[in-house]
Amino acid sequence: MSTTYEGFSAEEKAAMKEHAQDMKKAARRSSAADKAAAAEQDVIAKIAEMSDEDRALAELVHTVVKANAPMLAPKLWYGQPAYALDGKLVCFFQPAAKFKTRYATLGFNDAARLDDGAMWATAFALTAATPDVEQRIADLVKQAVS
Repeated sequence: MSTTYEGFSAEEKAAMKEHAQDMKKAARRSSAADKAAAAEQDVIAKIAEMSDEDRALAELVHTVVKANAPMLAPKLWYGQPAYALDGKLVCFFQPAAKFKTRYATLGFNDAARLDDGAMWATAFALTAATPDVEQRIADLVKQAVS
């Protein structure tokens, strides 16, 4: 087994470059309202670029977040749709194609209030846009901001 450090993968490097571009773009915007509107348009544009399966799931997440936690601000985070509260990232959608995984992921950062004892899940695999999945996302998002 090799003990040499291989460095970041091509996908990880691309995500870091996207994050730097997102930050530069956000810094150039003027008013807070302009920044918020443009950030949401960036998220919608990023979702539109996704493959059919990822796009359907990302659209579901976006719709459910907007309906159940309107206080969350859409933004791009490492080139992925994400949602923040008072500048702190609460949750994000990672398309399966982003890191060539077999499923998309709905992830939550530490600002999300999902605490449940000494251990709880912070990421959930998404494979289909069903009514049950929609309800589970809604429940998780509501809990995350409660």
